[in-house]
Amino acid sequence: MIESTQLALLHAGAFCAIGFAALGSAYGCGVAAASAIGSWKKCYVQGKMAPFQLAILTGVPMSQTIYGLILMLMVSGKSSTPECWPACLAIGVLGGIAIALSAAYQGRAAAGACDAFADTGQGFVNYLIALGVIETIAIFVMVFAIMLLGKVGVVAAVVPAA
Repeated sequence: MIESTQLALLHAGAFCAIGFAALGSAYGCGVAAASAIGSWKKCYVQGKMAPFQLAILTGVPMSQTIYGLILMLMVSGKSSTPECWPACLAIGVLGGIAIALSAAYQGRAAAGACDAFADTGQGFVNYLIALGVIETIAIFVMVFAIMLLGKVGVVAAVVPAA
């Protein structure tokens, strides 16, 4: 395969890491924001003060985009060995999708947290802990993908291209 094609596929995998992660973050923040807005409305209707903490819960899924960015930079750093493009493409696509799912489900959980906190005014730290558990999945995926990328360069150097 032509080296420029290999590099293009490697960089496509790199962009998939942040692209998918950002899609998950957008979905997760959107779901959480919709719930926060509904919860604020409920507070206004009841004559209660609208809690600011709902804005914090709304933004929790954004961090997965940062993990996608880190993974993108690590994958694109393999451009000195373009023959490892299949592994880089797979790591970028699968890593990005896994990070995206973490953000999407975190947003759904944050939506529930918004509703519960608006009703009770209690449990904010507990909700953040639960959201942190979901966040950990994205961190695991990013770290394990980076560890695997470290092996990809070694294998490419040991196994000569045909």
